[in-house]
Amino acid sequence: MDIRGKKIIILVENMYNEFEFWYPYYRLREAGAEVVIVGSGSAEQYASKAGLPVRADTDAGSVSAADFDGIVIPGGYAPDIMRRYPAMVALVSEMSAAGKVVAAICHAGWMLASAKILKGRRVTSYFAIRDDLIHAGAEWTDAAVVTDRNLITSRTPDDLPDFMKAILSALR
Repeated sequence: MDIRGKKIIILVENMYNEFEFWYPYYRLREAGAEVVIVGSGSAEQYASKAGLPVRADTDAGSVSAADFDGIVIPGGYAPDIMRRYPAMVALVSEMSAAGKVVAAICHAGWMLASAKILKGRRVTSYFAIRDDLIHAGAEWTDAAVVTDRNLITSRTPDDLPDFMKAILSALR
């Protein structure tokens, strides 16, 4: 699937899930997208749950949603840290408001709740945050991937192939 010319953000913070970051990163690059790694600005380099490092290209306060076609939010415990940074939350909110692809997997639903973009939307996530998403106004379902207009959500690393197919399809 060719998505040359598309520019995609992948958010990162400490304690990110390495599978949910690196699989989308390389799959998007393989499909021809320009991928920009955006951190909170709290560090130049972030560590995954297993300690794998990743260096951010820039921070959330230095980018504009208008310059991108989509955003991918990996899970792990990173989303709980990400949502403490207003610029990261605002970026997700702005991407959604602009109708850009917003993709979240596993615990990344926490960022969607903090960005206040879940009311009336169908989503999935890691089962443990189901109540958080429902309380934010979402209709939660247990499925490998759920697409509701520009919002794409998925449950766990096991669902990454379906998650990426949905993202690539939406970006075409």
